[in-house]
Amino acid sequence: MGAGGRMSDPSEGKNILERVPVDPPFSLSDLKKAIPAHCFERSVIRSSYYVVHDLIVAYVFYFLANTYIPLLPTPLAYLAWPVYWFCQASILTGLWVIGHECGHHAFSEYQWIDDTVGFILHSALLTPYFSWKYSHRNHHANTNSLDNDEVYIPKRKSKIAVYSKMLNNPPGRVFTLVFRLTLGFPLYLFTNISGKKYGRFANHFDPLSPIFTERERAQVLLSDIGLLAMCYALKLLVSSKGAAWVTSMYGIPVLGVSVFFVLITYLHHTHLSLPHYDSTEWNWIKGALSTIDRDFGFLNRVLHDVTHTHVLHHLISYIPHYHAKEARDAIKPVLGEYYKIDRTPIFKAMWREAKECIYIEPDEDSEHKGVYWYHKL
Repeated sequence: MGAGGRMSDPSEGKNILERVPVDPPFSLSDLKKAIPAHCFERSVIRSSYYVVHDLIVAYVFYFLANTYIPLLPTPLAYLAWPVYWFCQASILTGLWVIGHECGHHAFSEYQWIDDTVGFILHSALLTPYFSWKYSHRNHHANTNSLDNDEVYIPKRKSKIAVYSKMLNNPPGRVFTLVFRLTLGFPLYLFTNISGKKYGRFANHFDPLSPIFTERERAQVLLSDIGLLAMCYALKLLVSSKGAAWVTSMYGIPVLGVSVFFVLITYLHHTHLSLPHYDSTEWNWIKGALSTIDRDFGFLNRVLHDVTHTHVLHHLISYIPHYHAKEARDAIKPVLGEYYKIDRTPIFKAMWREAKECIYIEPDEDSEHKGVYWYHKL
């Protein structure tokens, strides 16, 4: 995955790891003015088309796997199941991305439609819609702020744990990446791992969690009810079809959604060229610019372009995905060297970031003492 060495864009300079500047000369208003007006339009009909499209594709994958894989000889079945899991996880991640758009009010002009669609899609994929919507909103409001960001908060060198040093080798990195990709999102939801440090235990299922405000707590409870209803439906399905069938047809693809989600967001927010800021340097536009687009090759389209329009998304999150590429291309001349896309093949990039991006420190000789950069051990 990833396009490797294409260099057709000025934003893809010779050294993709070169640090971005930290004092943008433009404003959010300048960027909005550069975007065609129709890119801000949200069509419930067009958005719904993508939901229906993905559901049909997901059903076709299910039908083919359920009908034909059991008929295959055992060796071929062992090969066919991973193909189904990858394909189904990819298309379900696309549906998850649409649910994420609903949380940003990018699905339609009506908040109640967005929340209804997002609640159904995310509950079906075992994500607490409202809970994650609100914590994710906090992330967008405080991106790359060391004091207030909600997730992906790197550690200073002095805070690096002993086990991180022990795992700073190829086998350790493999373990770290597998652990992060498979358990990272569930642990974040359940324990707030890698999230903002609150005064007490925080998670996404407790309506009284410090992550949420008073007015949000009822909807957090509604998210829990949605997940309980989904778990009950799965219990009935296990009773009818068996645990192995449910795991193969649904469980592993949904785990794949979690893997895709963590992989995409990890690569968007982890790169040697991206700064983090403490309270002396951070402001909203600096933080929003401190992300990077990635190229997932043919999966870009399957994932509704969330992979390579992430910089735009952090600047203007309510633009729907079907306008995102046009809007991104419109603001690139304004962004100039503040925009980057890394087309390094995904597995190579994942390994590089796991090796090179271990802790953050400011440059000793810099006048920006509140600007922190990634380093390796």
